[in-house]
Amino acid sequence: MKNLSIFKRKIVKPRDRATRKSPKIALYLVGIFLLFLTAAISAAIGAITALLAPVEPQIISRVLDATGLNYQSTTSSGYRISRPVNILIVGVDRVPEAAANSRKVFEGRSDTILLVRFDPRDKSVSLMSVPRDTKVEIPGVAFSKIAEANARGGPVLTARLISNILNNITIDRYVRVSTGAFRELVDLLGGVEVFVPRKMSYTDRAQNLNINLAQGWQILDGEQAEQFARFRNDGLGDPGRIVRQQSLIQAIRSRLASPSVLLQMPQIVRLMQKYVDTNLNFEEMLTLVNYGLQLERDNLRMVMLPGRSSLEEGDLRSYWIVDDAGRDRILVQYFKQGLPDFVAERSRNTSDAIPTRLKIAVQNASSNPKIAKNVAEFLTKNGFSKVSVVKDWPDKQLQSQIIVQQGDLDGANSLQKVLEGGKIEAASIGEIDSDLTIRVGEDWVKRFK
Repeated sequence: MKNLSIFKRKIVKPRDRATRKSPKIALYLVGIFLLFLTAAISAAIGAITALLAPVEPQIISRVLDATGLNYQSTTSSGYRISRPVNILIVGVDRVPEAAANSRKVFEGRSDTILLVRFDPRDKSVSLMSVPRDTKVEIPGVAFSKIAEANARGGPVLTARLISNILNNITIDRYVRVSTGAFRELVDLLGGVEVFVPRKMSYTDRAQNLNINLAQGWQILDGEQAEQFARFRNDGLGDPGRIVRQQSLIQAIRSRLASPSVLLQMPQIVRLMQKYVDTNLNFEEMLTLVNYGLQLERDNLRMVMLPGRSSLEEGDLRSYWIVDDAGRDRILVQYFKQGLPDFVAERSRNTSDAIPTRLKIAVQNASSNPKIAKNVAEFLTKNGFSKVSVVKDWPDKQLQSQIIVQQGDLDGANSLQKVLEGGKIEAASIGEIDSDLTIRVGEDWVKRFK
């Protein structure tokens, strides 16, 4: 992780300089930053979600007033992001022998790993979930899972291995979040409303988990939300957890937009301080806070690192094996990495090839039981050769979605043109084995009857 400046500074008034040196203000802004930076699930979700919430500067001003600080004097320093910034976020598993307030709480295995890119050029945030079972070569261990890296070499080793996986992408900073942040955050928010797609029952004594959730829409408290995030007993492994994690990200963003949550912001700010370890300095935090305040709600894109389970090849260690082509596509479309080579390759493989290469899952989420079949037949007639109808989504929704499961934004745009509609959802919340999932809502019932 290079120690390069991620911001440029305009003229700073003397009052601002003095204020920026205050340790007390720095501690509060660590909390504010984490509220407006992180959005990870399990241990890490307490950190990034709020950065992505549509909160106005005036609201933050009132929050800081409630904590005894002055917003204008702490954020008028004039710092702004001068270039794209990649931040590694690691949610750390519980360390049973670690005392509550010791540094050892950050030395466990990685429960959640995210790479988050802040790009000032298009004012976006891109978030990649890296499965904890991703196969890597750890020095002195040979092949292992990326989840082991933090316990063996901390954030430096984790960042180096993630960079290796992602074609030597630059990782500028890290944020580690210990167990407990997520549960307490959700409770402070008064719970989050989540659709649980199936009954979940599972016990993991090693992690002190006893999961028992019913199917359907419900408001989950902190303990239940953690259960939803960490459930693995569905045969889908880590990819299944990431689908649920990204659903929770969306739910928490919605909850943070509620005016009733404002009263809890000072407590949330204080809460985050004890759960976070980061090499971001105070001025960088200010920079990212200001960036978050200007972020449009739709400028967040989420994706999972594409790959396959080694179980498919008879390897019972259940590694996640990276799909090189899918990774390269995501690095271009989401992280602007390797762009010239990708554009040259795409010019050789024109959009005419898209219908034959895309694996599309069609899922009914409407009142018409035949509509998924009708949409699939329509696509087949229009040249899409890898179309399947999957089990109905167990909830009804008004608007049809094109879910970019494997991060193929070009494919999603092409499919949207053929269908003449459907909201593109840049998140890995669809059918795991698909490139794109079409979740058919009530708005298409008359079109495809």
